[in-house]
Amino acid sequence: MKIRIVPSSKLFVSEPDPYMFGNDPNPTNDPAWSNANWLKSRFHFSFAEYSNFRNQDFGVLRVMNDDLVQPHRGFGTHPHRDMEIITYIVSGKLTHKDSMGTEETLGRGSIQFMTAGTGIRHSEHNLGDEPLRFIQTWIRPVSFGLTPNYGSCGGSAELRKNQMQHLVSNVMDKSTSTPVEISQETDCYVAELNLGAEVTLNLPAGKMAYFLCIEGEVKLNKEATLKRHDAAEIMGNGETGQIKIQATEVEKVEGGDEVAHVLVFTMKEVNGAGRKDI
Repeated sequence: MKIRIVPSSKLFVSEPDPYMFGNDPNPTNDPAWSNANWLKSRFHFSFAEYSNFRNQDFGVLRVMNDDLVQPHRGFGTHPHRDMEIITYIVSGKLTHKDSMGTEETLGRGSIQFMTAGTGIRHSEHNLGDEPLRFIQTWIRPVSFGLTPNYGSCGGSAELRKNQMQHLVSNVMDKSTSTPVEISQETDCYVAELNLGAEVTLNLPAGKMAYFLCIEGEVKLNKEATLKRHDAAEIMGNGETGQIKIQATEVEKVEGGDEVAHVLVFTMKEVNGAGRKDI
């Protein structure tokens, strides 16, 4: 198994003009805001104004954006197609509306998905008084032209506390049942760890993983240390392996607990996958 760290300093940081997404101007001094601009987004792969031919994707993982949206701001209605879009809420409240008639608000630990398929339009807003942070991931589907679909699941701290919670799986995999099922051979796991706690994720032969440290600090297999916003590319090299994750630093998070918080996507291994600029 090979672990390669993607430090947060190598992520592209985007802070677009509020007018681009139908927002009012940024306030000059609002104590409820944690950032001067309405949006601060960290792009893990080429996206929007960030174009880097040496960092296009990681296997079927095409997009991972770590978004911080300030109160009463958001993304106006916009289209998607032919992607499996998965959104994990870290803190705050995300309000979603779409062209299928869905409208709901989700909080910390919740996950939502859209099969964009032949086409869907939606909006995403922070209608609350606190900043909103979420991780949005786009997965290439097994085929184009799928029927659009939407689903979600509320977060449960107990299910991810000092254990790996299996959130996403392949809809064709009848050996498991998860809150979200998508049209791709991809799985997603999340965990919140107390200081010193350790969990293990098995990586089957023929698989690779993309790992994100959301909050706190963790050590992988006692060799690689990841801090908040750091990521890691994990290659199985065709063999069965284990990813041992230990919380080495924690931070106080929404709800008052002190944890390290991680998100992991596993998928079919692709030779030569990963960034070419690290």
